[in-house]
Amino acid sequence: MAEPKAFSPVKLICGIIAFEERIFKKAEEDLGRLYGPVDLTSPLFEFKFTDYYEKQMGKDLKRKFLSFAEFVLPEKLSEIKLQTNGLEEELRKEFQSDRRIVNIDPGYLSSSSLIMATAKDFAHRVPLHDGIYAHLELLFGKKEARPLSWTYPDFKTTDYQRFFMEVRRIYLSKLPASY
Repeated sequence: MAEPKAFSPVKLICGIIAFEERIFKKAEEDLGRLYGPVDLTSPLFEFKFTDYYEKQMGKDLKRKFLSFAEFVLPEKLSEIKLQTNGLEEELRKEFQSDRRIVNIDPGYLSSSSLIMATAKDFAHRVPLHDGIYAHLELLFGKKEARPLSWTYPDFKTTDYQRFFMEVRRIYLSKLPASY
């Protein structure tokens, strides 16, 4: 019988969706306070693949991703998602808004995949803890990111995949040889 081994540490990433630069900036500062320094930031992407957040947050939304320098354990993902949900509410109050102003989606990158956290259940999502699910977004080959049939449309774009492949390169360069 094989004994279970500890999980390998992973690279924490966070996606931020908002409509104003000052909201992005404050969210980035607060995330840095919680999770440490950022080692890679994506460009600002137009968030145009769904209107899911328009009723809550308005139009002309943008998205960016942050990659954090410090590794985390993958089993912390549900705890991190609950923290970022709380941060969304703190930012709403701080900016004195009566509606949602930011969406923060944490996830992690390993050598083989990108996993995002969500509070929405669906057939392909794996329950973690406290109502949070793991959503397998991308699989990584040696030189490419491979989307799956349920991968969100924006994660299928070359720009997103290029960013995540760079995050993976950084991750692999810092991963101890024992993993």
